[in-house]
Amino acid sequence: MTTLSKTGQGSVVRRGPARYVQAALLCLLLLALALFASVMFGSKPTSAADVLRVISGGGDEYTRTVVESRYPRTVLGLLAGLCLGVAGTLMQGITRNPLAEPGLLGINAGAAAGIVAGTAYFGASGQQESVWWALAGAVVTGVVVHVIGAAGGGGGGAVRLVLAGAVLSAVLAAFIQAVALSRPQVFDTYRYWVVGSLGGRGFDAAWSVLPFAAAGLVLAPLLAPGLNAMAMGDDKAASLGISPARVKGAGLLAATLLSAAATAAVGPIAFVGLAVPHLVRALVGTDFRVQILFTSLAGPALLLLADVVGRVLLRPQELMVGVVTAFVGAPALLFAVRRMRGAS
Repeated sequence: MTTLSKTGQGSVVRRGPARYVQAALLCLLLLALALFASVMFGSKPTSAADVLRVISGGGDEYTRTVVESRYPRTVLGLLAGLCLGVAGTLMQGITRNPLAEPGLLGINAGAAAGIVAGTAYFGASGQQESVWWALAGAVVTGVVVHVIGAAGGGGGGAVRLVLAGAVLSAVLAAFIQAVALSRPQVFDTYRYWVVGSLGGRGFDAAWSVLPFAAAGLVLAPLLAPGLNAMAMGDDKAASLGISPARVKGAGLLAATLLSAAATAAVGPIAFVGLAVPHLVRALVGTDFRVQILFTSLAGPALLLLADVVGRVLLRPQELMVGVVTAFVGAPALLFAVRRMRGAS
């Protein structure tokens, strides 16, 4: 059963309880399969029985070493997918643009600029330092975009935000190219990080960004009622006692924290924040209270499955997950555009 709450400029589509249960079982099953596949597949062949033995505390030393070496990238995939999926849902709700995604805030460019600046001017080296510089660059860029987007007051805030993100991304891209191309050691660090990969990173990368991810994940569900009200228009939301400006500001803060955490930990991974909200809406409707919950399941599942595909396709070599999600995301973008055209 589907219900539709519609007033004025927009609507909130809600599915029946049976549909929610079916969708929950599907998402949980996919996530469980993705987690198991992530520790099963790699450059070294391991069977499902081997993995089960290791998980239960058995197995020979070699198999345990191989399987346990995949735990960090599985945890990073879980965390990054969760952050990117929820951040994409928030961005699309705040801007009321189904093609919005975390990259609109310039977070990717900011994180890359942070790594380049830290390596070139402050001697940063190693994974741990790179994570902190990427995180600092992403957060500072997000704050600057928010300040520019909020300047002037009045309407058009979402448009100003997108324009500010585009302009700042272009400026930072020019800075990155100028520094990276003139300093070989900076270019080596940058090219390794810029594609987006879950491999070659340890648990320390997840621990470094966890406080920022946790803050964004705690804030996101609290914004769901306000986003539902804003779907019917700012005027309607205001008449219901919701402050659109506060919801947008808090939502942008949460999206920035989540995007910055994911990008700093694993690099810029495209299309997850765009594709996952669309897939979830097709399953459970447009109620943000439900969307945020289900994107927290579907986001990690999609990212981990993409990582598994990248490991299997070119075995024993590896295709980075950022490349795989780009191939998956292009059809998702076309699907989104077709849905928009059909709804217009």
